[in-house]
Amino acid sequence: MEKHGGRVLVIGMPKTIDNDVYPIYLTLGAQTAAQQGALFIANVVIESSANPRSLILHECMGRDSGSLTAETARAYRENYLLRAPVLSIMPYGHARDIDAIWIPELPLDLDKEAERLKKIMDDKGSVHIFFGEVTGVEEIVAQMDKRGEEVPRDAFGHVKIAKIRPGEFFAKHVADALGAEKTLVQRSGYFCRSAAANAADQALIAECAKVGVESALKGISGCMGQDEDKPDKPMRAIEFERIKGGKPFDVKQEWFQQLLKDIGQISE
Repeated sequence: MEKHGGRVLVIGMPKTIDNDVYPIYLTLGAQTAAQQGALFIANVVIESSANPRSLILHECMGRDSGSLTAETARAYRENYLLRAPVLSIMPYGHARDIDAIWIPELPLDLDKEAERLKKIMDDKGSVHIFFGEVTGVEEIVAQMDKRGEEVPRDAFGHVKIAKIRPGEFFAKHVADALGAEKTLVQRSGYFCRSAAANAADQALIAECAKVGVESALKGISGCMGQDEDKPDKPMRAIEFERIKGGKPFDVKQEWFQQLLKDIGQISE
């Protein structure tokens, strides 16, 4: 390439439903996944009307970020509130609300949460929890280390979530504390990430592609995305050296704090 005066241009597209890439404001697929996750669990929670004292645990994808869990919970509750007038006259309609959102960015005191959720279980006869796939992993790993058990890890040293299975851990320990008579652990990840892009994601994809082509014609390499380190988060070819994963969800956002208050997870 140097001999003939050529060069290689690379145009990246930020596709991950986890929405955890620095410094990209919104990755492709995240909006669709939240919408589809809300649809998925809306059907599952109907099971709570079939059994007394039901505990339903909804596990969302997102290795190090609670973004998808939080956005799925927001989408679900917005839909729930729209249907609230109808659900209020249906048997167990009020029982379909969210009761807890557990994500890696928030401290999780299981004893304290169990005490709070036990009162909800006694009152409405069911509890619904949204949690991120790595939430509670540190606590589980600490217990395994204490017992001298080998912690399963991949070639990069990451704990193998599929082997740890936080959902099953919660299903046992939380169910016992709440006196649950039926427990369901439901995972929406594969359902969400295989869905066709919704209108919002289609628009974002189109904008990324347009700017990507423009950048290529100008001879600029980069990953397309809304650069949240720049004023007004412009769509641009973000320098590859600035791209990295593991971006945590911002729990201080006003809408998320209000959501936690509305479901009683934090007090006013």
